[in-house]
Amino acid sequence: MKVLFQWIADQKYQTLPQSLMHELSLIHAHYLYLNEQIKIQDTKLKQLAEHHEQAKLLKTVPGIGDLTATLCVADVSAASNFSNGRNMAAWLGLVPRQYSTGGKTKLLGVSKRGNKHLRTLFIHGARAVLSRLETTGKVFGQWLVDLRACKPFNVVVVALANKLARIAWAVLYHRQVFKTASQS
Repeated sequence: MKVLFQWIADQKYQTLPQSLMHELSLIHAHYLYLNEQIKIQDTKLKQLAEHHEQAKLLKTVPGIGDLTATLCVADVSAASNFSNGRNMAAWLGLVPRQYSTGGKTKLLGVSKRGNKHLRTLFIHGARAVLSRLETTGKVFGQWLVDLRACKPFNVVVVALANKLARIAWAVLYHRQVFKTASQS
C-alpha cells in the first residue's frame, strides 16, 4: 500500500483530477488510521496475554501465540470441562468426521464443529510450525517428519493442529509449561 500511495503522490502534478486526488488522500488518511488502531489492539492483546497466567503457559507451545492463547483461554475457560485432550480437539472440530454403514466405517474430512476462529488459529499455528520443520521437527518428534514425508500437506497441518489442541488442553489442565520429551 505504501508504494501505491507514494506513486499517487508522485502523480499529483500529472494528469490525475483534483477530485480523485482528494478522495485518494481521504482513503490514505483512513488507511493510516486503521493501521494505528491495529497497532493499539495488538498492544492490548500482548498485555492481556502477558498478564494472564493460563495464556502465558499456552504461549510456551510452539505454534501458539498471543491471539491463539487468549482466545483459547476465553473460549475453553476451564480445561476440566473436557475429560481429555481428544474431547477438546473434537469439540474444536479437529477430528475426522465418520460415516458408517453396514459395519464399515469411513473417515471423512474434519468435522468443523466448535469455534471456527479458534480452530482456524490452531490450523494457522500448525502451518507456522510446519514452515520451520527443520527446527520444530525435534520438538514434536519424528512422527511429524514421517507424516510430512508420506501425507499431503493439508492432512499433516490438520493432524498437527489436532495435536496442538491436545497439548493446549494438557497445559491448561495440569497448569504446567509445555515440555518436549527431551526436556522431561
